[in-house]
Amino acid sequence: MSKTYFGTDGIRGKANEFPLIPEFAMNLARAICEVIEIGEEESVVIGLDTRVSGVMLEAAMTSAFLAEGVSVHHLGVVSTPVTAFMTRETNAAAGIMITASHNPYEDNGIKIFNDDGYKLSDEQEEAIEAFLDDEEAEITMGGVGLSMSPEDPVGHYFQKLYGLVEDLELDGLKVVVDCANGATCFSAPHFLESLGLEIVPMAVEPDGKNINENCGAVHPEAAAELVKKEGADLGVCFDGDGDRLIMIDENGNTITGDRILCLAALAMKARGELKNDTLVATVMSNLGLRDALAAEGIKLETTGVGDKLVMERMLEGEFSLGGENSGHIIFGDYTTTGDGLLSALVVIAEMKKSGKKLSELADCMSEYPQKLTNIYVKEKPEIEEVPKLYTAIKEAEAALSSTGRVLVRYSGTETKIRVLVEAKEQENVDFWSDHICKAVQKTIGE
Repeated sequence: MSKTYFGTDGIRGKANEFPLIPEFAMNLARAICEVIEIGEEESVVIGLDTRVSGVMLEAAMTSAFLAEGVSVHHLGVVSTPVTAFMTRETNAAAGIMITASHNPYEDNGIKIFNDDGYKLSDEQEEAIEAFLDDEEAEITMGGVGLSMSPEDPVGHYFQKLYGLVEDLELDGLKVVVDCANGATCFSAPHFLESLGLEIVPMAVEPDGKNINENCGAVHPEAAAELVKKEGADLGVCFDGDGDRLIMIDENGNTITGDRILCLAALAMKARGELKNDTLVATVMSNLGLRDALAAEGIKLETTGVGDKLVMERMLEGEFSLGGENSGHIIFGDYTTTGDGLLSALVVIAEMKKSGKKLSELADCMSEYPQKLTNIYVKEKPEIEEVPKLYTAIKEAEAALSSTGRVLVRYSGTETKIRVLVEAKEQENVDFWSDHICKAVQKTIGE
């Protein structure tokens, strides 16, 4: 059965347009109860980011859970990793995070965690979709659940993070903290400041509509300028729900997720903490990451796009580190999902331990020239069913061979197709990227 509501990271779309409407949210809550078999006297937790539409969806899901006899722990505005963490801490049967991550405020979405704080399996998502589409599905109504607010959920999460740096003196570093006007606004700057760091906060005034607007992990340019202006040692840029991180070095250069993964893998291997000497990344990671790891005896395993797939492979192979070039970094010994604040803490700690600047640590790999182009499309047919586009891709693959690669895929969260071309020579990247993008525009482009 093919999934119709779930994408690469939960359900996502325009807020107050199907499926992100209150009626669907209520039915989704009921479906979660049925598929995960959440009974009376059990509970779920719900967190949300700063989008104006978040409370609407939270209220809808809450009413349905309560009517099923399931209690709800309201976390308020928290990051996705806090929601996953509190799912376990409260012994909840499931966790719900209402967010569209890096998307603009007009969008929203729903991520679902199981009782262990991991994202649902494909089989569970398909079962939920089948329930939602079954007009004869029966709802088992129970008693009335309780609506509760756990005391200081972010504080509980912070206590876990403090344990990672309790033996380090982190004072002396000046850090620009870009919170994307999102879920980390009310937590990340205070936490990092409590460690003795000098903090320069930015994008910490959410109004419900400015989340990710020219700031955060997808727009690190403003943070880079502020790092240079303030003479800061580094910058950290979160996305709207705080599960991603892009960093800025002391020179204002952007440090991608691949470089963060590389420096973390090298440091962990040196300390004997990189289980099975393996890093898990996605097919979107730069080939330079593969080469740098191989030189140090570290294996690289790749998955499809999405930190859920990375986490699944980490669990299967008993690996301790994985992530995406987009900035989802998963430290499997400490968390069940991408965690921007934890990632920042690990890198800052490594700077202190090594005495090196971020630019030095990040100079651990050479990147192949790469170009990623996002193009809006009017439909999403199988690529093999679009002859002109399929031919253009095959021509590029044959020309680049082992000196590069081509990856063309639809976005799992937006009506876009992503065209990635990578090669040792920039001119080949530009030529073949243009060749494929023209084929997209002539066929399925919007």
